[in-house]
Parts: sequence; C-alpha cells; structure tokens
Amino acid sequence: MSCKATFNGKTIAESDACLGTEGNLYFPPESVNKEYLTPSERRYHCVWKGDSGYYNVVVDGKTANDGAWYYDQPSEAAKELKDYVAFDQGLGIQVEGSAEKSIIRPWTTGYR
Repeated sequence: MSCKATFNGKTIAESDACLGTEGNLYFPPESVNKEYLTPSERRYHCVWKGDSGYYNVVVDGKTANDGAWYYDQPSEAAKELKDYVAFDQGLGIQVEGSAEKSIIRPWTTGYR
C-alpha cells in the first residue's frame, strides 16, 4: 500500500506507511518533503486526537495556507499519529493511495 500527496505539480509526500483516520491519510514525518512546508501560527485542539500545529504548503510560488497539519501533542488514543502529516485536499493538494493502518476513534466502533 502506498500513498502520495502532490501540490502544484510536485510530490510533497510519499510513503508505504501512511496511517488513516476520518478520511485523511497521515504521512510519516520522514516521508514529507519539508522544503515545501513553512510553519504556520495556527493551532487546533481535537477532542480525541489532541493538539495540532499547521504548515503552509508552498510550491513554486503557489501557497496553500494551513494546508498541512500534524499532531505534535497527540492524546493517548491517537499517539500513533505523533508528528505524522496530513494535507487539506480542499486547498488543491491531491492525496491518493491507501493507509497501511487505520486509527479508529476510541468511542465509535467501526468509524474510520
């Protein structure tokens, strides 16, 4: 199984070890091309996954503000997601492939 993320014609992440949850693929940190990411000030708290930070995705002059996120302080239930990176497809980032493993919300049986 493999997954790939592209933006503005460039591959920004590619891996055979993505995790999936709630319709998103999360890429291992070492599989993400960090030259295309710049830190964002945005933070978010998810009730079950924990606290996340964001990156802007910048490729050849085109920017997807807050286009990537990662859980730097995940909850115990989502600890496997620590520092894995997901991308916002609504901002023009294409994500394809399938997860090697799915993480299920702890209180919802079968929800992925």
